[in-house]
Amino acid sequence: MKAFQEIKRIKVASSLLAASLLVLSGCGSFVSHSESAANTPLTQTPPAPIVVDGVRASYADVVDKTSPAVVRIDAERKAKNQPQQFDFGDSPLKDLIPPQFRQQQQQQRPLIERGLGSGVMVSADGTVLTNHHVIDGADKITVTMDNNKVYDAKVIGSDAPSDLAVLKIEAENLPFLSLGNSDNVRTGDIVLAIGNPLGIGKTVTAGIISAKGRRTGLSDGSFEDFLQTDAPINRGNSGGALVNLTGELIGVNSQIISGSQDGGNIGIGFSIPSNMAKSVMEQLLKDGKVHRGMLGVNIQNVTEAVAKSLDLKEAKGVLVSNVTAGSAAEKAGIKRGDIITAINGETIEDSNILRNKVAGTLPGTDIKVTVSRDGKQQDFTAKLDEFKVPGAKTENSGSEDEENPEPQKESGKLGLNLEPVSPQIARQLQLPPDSEGMVVLDVDPSGASAEEGIQRGDVIMEINKQPVKTLDDVQTALNKSGSRPILLLVWRRGTTVYLTVTPKQ
Repeated sequence: MKAFQEIKRIKVASSLLAASLLVLSGCGSFVSHSESAANTPLTQTPPAPIVVDGVRASYADVVDKTSPAVVRIDAERKAKNQPQQFDFGDSPLKDLIPPQFRQQQQQQRPLIERGLGSGVMVSADGTVLTNHHVIDGADKITVTMDNNKVYDAKVIGSDAPSDLAVLKIEAENLPFLSLGNSDNVRTGDIVLAIGNPLGIGKTVTAGIISAKGRRTGLSDGSFEDFLQTDAPINRGNSGGALVNLTGELIGVNSQIISGSQDGGNIGIGFSIPSNMAKSVMEQLLKDGKVHRGMLGVNIQNVTEAVAKSLDLKEAKGVLVSNVTAGSAAEKAGIKRGDIITAINGETIEDSNILRNKVAGTLPGTDIKVTVSRDGKQQDFTAKLDEFKVPGAKTENSGSEDEENPEPQKESGKLGLNLEPVSPQIARQLQLPPDSEGMVVLDVDPSGASAEEGIQRGDVIMEINKQPVKTLDDVQTALNKSGSRPILLLVWRRGTTVYLTVTPKQ
């Protein structure tokens, strides 16, 4: 379990339930009734009105409509660490092994891990939408309905980048939820979260949409556009429903931020918006996998400091920090340093929005990319490649290298000791062929660059969009910057990123 304020996926293992739940029994034994009260016939109280004086006083109608479509999901898989089995073989000591020990070894069963989550029935014929992490690696999956009927479930498809999965059970005429349009959701809208927290049974909580377009950065390669809600969500709610007051599914509950080691709720939960879920689900149902477009650029938001360093009027758009060789972006003519301002005429002001916009477009599709280059607007047409889920990343150890082949040279304005990239340094840092720039040999802890996170082993390739190969190049570029923030193009561990440094006065 990770530390305070860690972002956690909200799946629970059944082995935790015994320690988590305190069963209160016999509470009614302290309540007594007089004989006359016991003999008095009880009259059924009419249901409370939904609306009182024009104000909604109950969500019971929404719960009645939506709750039956939310199901419990149990997943089982063989534990990675199985009990040790001893092979006695033809050992001369075999006869000395107690028979009961040999019998115990033969009868020992594999350890099974059990996970608990939630799901949403999205069609009457048994299609269930849930989280990828709820069923990931499971050997057996079952779905339990409100009437306690249990069905074996088949995985139609599972998509780790979006954390969504589609299951199928063999049944008909089941209750289900229709998917709403999550683009129409507004911050402040009232929502209900329905699921099976901690295995205690179907639970409904209420809250509002706290924010839209959130990104938690839980895992590399994920596509995130979360709806944030303060409707209480806890372990076991993963894959459950977030519904609006018309009874539509607008989100699939997926993550929480917890303020405690036990993963308790503090009112910050995240749901995958229904529009993203619908797109992923339709592709999984069609061919079992998701196809995403890829432009082939590294991008970052334009901050106020970046805008000042580039003489931009506003901090808007998405800055291209690298263009992959042979990618759709390179073929279209997009260059590093361009600022993407629109896709197909739709204004883009955030890097996550751009990423999801491109990923939500099928590979092979032509898109119009509008960029600002040297203060001028240009349009490019790019035919999207297909996104491939990246494998494990290799960490370079260049920043740990202790060799300094040449005397250090200092750049006081940045607070850095820099050295031109030599063939030996390029090999040590695993730089691309023919790379040029200035490697950071040391960082003044009280200097301007240290405050912006510049690290030993970083390679500065450009200063204010001017290539730098020597210390003279560095000084010339710095002298032109005046009092503006200095824009650095930095190569770090296999990628390039723009960083801004504000010189100390």
